[in-house]
Parts: sequence; C-alpha cells; structure tokens
Amino acid sequence: MGHIPFTWLPMNPDAAATLTDAFPPPIPIPITTTDGALHYLNPRLYASLVQPAVQTAAEAARRRQEEEDASVRLVHLLITCTGAIQAGDYSVAHGNLSEARGILKKIPTSTGIGRVGTHFADALAQRLFPEYPHAAALPTPPPTATPAATYNLFYDAGPYLKFAYSTANRAILKAFEGCKRVHIIDFALMQGLQWPALMDELSKREGGPPELRITGIGPNPTSGRDELHEVGIRLAEFARYVKIPFTFQGVCADHLDQLTAWLHLKLRPDEALAMNSILQLHRLLVDPDADESTLPSPIDILLKLVVKLKPKIFTVVEQEADHNKPLLLERFTNALFHYATMFDSLEAMCPLVTSAAAGSTSTSSSSLAEAYLRGEIFDIICGEGSARTERHELFTAWKERLTRAGFTQVEFDLSEANMAIADLISVTSFSGSGFGILQGSGGLALAWHGRPLYVATAWHAMGGGNAASAAIAHTKGVTPTIKVGTVAAAAARATAATVE
Repeated sequence: MGHIPFTWLPMNPDAAATLTDAFPPPIPIPITTTDGALHYLNPRLYASLVQPAVQTAAEAARRRQEEEDASVRLVHLLITCTGAIQAGDYSVAHGNLSEARGILKKIPTSTGIGRVGTHFADALAQRLFPEYPHAAALPTPPPTATPAATYNLFYDAGPYLKFAYSTANRAILKAFEGCKRVHIIDFALMQGLQWPALMDELSKREGGPPELRITGIGPNPTSGRDELHEVGIRLAEFARYVKIPFTFQGVCADHLDQLTAWLHLKLRPDEALAMNSILQLHRLLVDPDADESTLPSPIDILLKLVVKLKPKIFTVVEQEADHNKPLLLERFTNALFHYATMFDSLEAMCPLVTSAAAGSTSTSSSSLAEAYLRGEIFDIICGEGSARTERHELFTAWKERLTRAGFTQVEFDLSEANMAIADLISVTSFSGSGFGILQGSGGLALAWHGRPLYVATAWHAMGGGNAASAAIAHTKGVTPTIKVGTVAAAAARATAATVE
C-alpha cells in the first residue's frame, strides 16, 4: 500500500489555550430550549455550505443567509426536541423532530449542518420511537458492514487512528530501549493495524531486534471465524518479513474488567511489559452519579489490575469530549458540537462524499467510515445506564482518575512531539491544512483548527496511596500549557514509507 506525506501546518498557540477548552467562545445566537436553558451556537461549526449556482452576488448572499438561518433553526429544533424527550413530552418532541426533518429536505445533507444534523435527527427518532411509536419512520440503516470493516475504513478515512497508533508506539519504543525481550498487551487488537510500524522500528534497532510477544485481546467469536487467530497470523507473517523474533497470543474477552485472572498470560520476569489502550477505557465508565456503595466500577477493576502488573509503560488514547453526562440534553448538546467538528474534519478529507444516512444507497468506503461515527452518536443519544458504552470524558478527568489509581504520567516532550508528527506524516496518505498537534500537560492532542479531538498520554504505576493523592492535589487547578510542535521541521525530516 503506497503512501504520500501528510501536510501539517503550525497553529497559533493563542487559538488553543488548553486541551480541555474544546470549543471557541460562543457568539450571541441564543437558543432557548423547553427547560429554559440558553445554548449559544456558532454557525461556523456547522454551516459549511455548498456554494449554490447563482447568477449575481446579491442572489448568492441571499441564498447563504437563508441556509444559515435554516441551519440555526435546525439546531434549535434538535435541541428543543431533546429537551422535550428528557421532560417526557413526546408529542412536542415529535413535532420538533418532524419540523427538523422538513428543514433537512431543503438544505444540503452531504455537507455541513445537513450532514451532521441528519445523524442526530436519526438518533432522536430512534430514541423517541419506543415511547412514541406513531412518530416519524425510523431512520434508514447505514451501509451494511462488519464492525471490523467499519473500523478499518475509519482508519483509512483520516488521521485519527493513525495519530493514536503513532503516538502510543513512540512511547512504547522509548520504554523498550535496551530491552532484549518485550511484551505488549493490547486491550483492543482489532485488525492489528498498530503493530507493523512498531515491528519495523524494532527491526532497525542497533544491536538487533528484541524478542517481541504480543497478547491481543478481542471479543469472543460470533461466527465460525477466529478473527484473533487470523490477525495473529498476519502479524507473524509481517514479523517474519522484517526478521524479528515474534510470538502471539489471543485472549477472548467481551469486557475488559473480566480480565482479573490472567494466569494464562504467563508473564515473564525477564520481559519488559507494555500495556496499550486505544479508545477503550471510556467504555468501562459508569454514570457520574452512580451509587459508590456498589461493587467497584469496571474502570477501577481494570486499573487496579494494570497497577498490579506494573508495566514499564501504559499508553492511553481517548476522545477529548464530554459525553458521560446523566442528563440527555447536556449529553446531546456536547455531542452535537463535538461531532460537528469531527464531521467538518472528515469532510475536509473526503469532500465529495454523499452522506449515506441522507438517503443515498452508496456503500463507498467513506460512507462506511462515516457510519463509525454515526454508531457513536446513536450510542450517546439512545443509550441509558448500562446500555451506553460511549462515555467519553475530558483529559482532566482522565488525569485525575489515573493518578488516583496509582499511575504517574510519562510526559511527551517537544522533541517527541515532533517525532510523532514526523511518524504520522510518513505513514498517512492524506493532507489537510486544518489538522495540528498540540502539546500540553504532558500529553499530545490531535486537533482540528485548534480543537482537540483525541488525546494521547503515557503512564507507569507509582504505587498509589498517599503519593497518588498528593499528585492529584498538585495537578488540580493547574491550567495545561499548550505548545505547538515545529511541524515544518518535522515534515522536513519525514520520509515517505511503504508497508505491505
């Protein structure tokens, strides 16, 4: 598979003050919902408009204003519908949703707010249907694809997962320096796309490559195929190609907190251990107001296990979003703005794609990649309690939780940030001037026009107890300092790479 360099442009540090300040200051376009709350909307987030075919500048300006007004009205209706659902007023919610669908028939749905609004309107229809069965028809299902295929296509559609993999690999490679035997436990092996690049780097190590063992965790098979075994075979073939000693072990587990008895992993004292979690820890969270007197939450069970195993490095990548809210309206509003940014960046990667959710029968790879984000939206809007798994939280919450569990952060410095940028440039086949890498509070963030989308961090166990409490107290109230990597210099060092 051939690759071409990725173009990263330096960003103004003033445009991104902190990793957690994910949204620009609101402008005075207030929307009042049924609960009396005001929501300030920024049309620039969602009103990416298709240039109409016009004959005069005046007509073009009028058309743009009409579509912008319709965009603001659409968002107002979606938020008001959500508030009505939360209040149990399903008749009002149905009316709001029907009007919103009417607007979606009048504005472009392959771009901008039409594209994003379609997914959220469909999610609200799905949420409303059980309580109001005679509401509008349920949304058209997205293109058919297996979860693995959808994940792979999301990987191909943009730099999101490439960023996650490259930054985690950089931390793991540094932790493995000088080690003759190394072991990686991957909490979500998926298709193993993260590991060929790391194998390639290990094969070039001065003095020869180490012995590498990967334990890949994945769900129990739902069909006759043993996908973990198939991925392991592909990784073994690549390891043979780059001449690195390699062994693989697959572990089936539908829930990570069930991995409490890992005797079958046979951890070896002479191995350097790394543990890797890419977009998985948020799935173990519970509602913030859950009863603390109940059994330990899944996230606490898993983190306790990781601390016990004492890996040299624990790499974590999570969405920089705030969707773990018990109230639907707050969750919906946060998600709407986050995914507006995500779709805006995705649209820059795939500007000519027609949204499959908007009625197209296209099953293009880009439409299937879009279905990956659509699945997250539906989970956030339609799921309640234990039925909801996409419980994204902000970096500050993760830092406090991991520190309290007994971890100390292994910080990425500016030189490592530049190397991570160079890694990403060398392995991606896309270009986009709106992406950037932010450095702050020891982590790295992939940002779109200054808005962090994904944050990568690295940790190791420090024993917990009073030391952990002191570290939390030290970090509370501290505003992360954001630095921007010297992207031009990194790009100059990067070389095109091809991995079969």
